Order: sequence, then C-alpha cells, then structure tokens
Amino acid sequence: MHRIEDYARLPGAVRGLRLLTDAGYRVAIVTNQSGIGRGYFDEAAFQQFHHHMLRDFASQGIRFAATYFCPHAPDAGCDCRKPAPGLLQRAARELGVDLRACWMIGDQPSDVDLALNAGCRAIRLVAEPASHAPEVPTARDLEAASRLILTSATQLAQ
Repeated sequence: MHRIEDYARLPGAVRGLRLLTDAGYRVAIVTNQSGIGRGYFDEAAFQQFHHHMLRDFASQGIRFAATYFCPHAPDAGCDCRKPAPGLLQRAARELGVDLRACWMIGDQPSDVDLALNAGCRAIRLVAEPASHAPEVPTARDLEAASRLILTSATQLAQ
C-alpha cells in the first residue's frame, strides 16, 4: 500500500497499540515494501504514505519507537526482507532490546517466519482461528493480539 487514498487503520489497531504502550511496551514497525524494488512506486510515495499513517496514529496518542522497511524486490537476496531477520536485528541493536523478549505481530506467514528466524515470539493475525505453526498463537485483530501479549507477560511474572 502506498497511496494515501487507500489508507485505513487495521481493526483494533488504536486500542491494541494503546494497551501495549500504556503497559510500557515500545512498538516498532517492520515492513516489506517490494513495490519500490519492483518499480511500482518510488520511495518518496512510500514515505509520504508512511508519514500520513504515523501522523494519524500520533493524533490518537500512539507513537512508534522506530520504523524499518525493506525496499528490495523478492529476488534481491537482501538480509532485510522478511522473513530474513535483518530488520529485526537492526531494530534490536538500535532500540537496545533482546529479541527473545520481543513479539512480532503480523498477518503474513513471512511475519511469523521472521519472528522465528530472529528468535522472538509471534502472533499471527487471521480472520479465523488457526495457526501458522502449533507454537504460534493467532488473534483476529491488533487489540486481541495485544491482549494475548499482556496476558502472557502477566503469566510469566507470576
């Protein structure tokens, strides 16, 4: 997605992200943008869309710790395209976090694979309860995923 007119928040996004940030989690965005590498749109169009999204969430009180994107085409062989762990490893270095304590929420199998490749936990967003892998929980939206993370953190603290 790169056109502002196509922008729409994912269901439960504001409430879910607010739950996480209020609980002290830092949230980062990691995204593949192969449309840049394939020539469908340029980086400037992506940046314009991305800044629109960040402003929209900021208007709702949601701030992201960082954002990372891979502009390469699928066949580029880079280490930053999901499911390769390059972007998450970069985020961990720059944000000073241990990936084993992090969660990846995404709607694509490559998001789950990225989490597993980087050594963090994953939640896959799906319309119907299912799982990419038996050890990967699913949620219907970002709010439900956030509640799973907070429940997991509470259980670990006990």
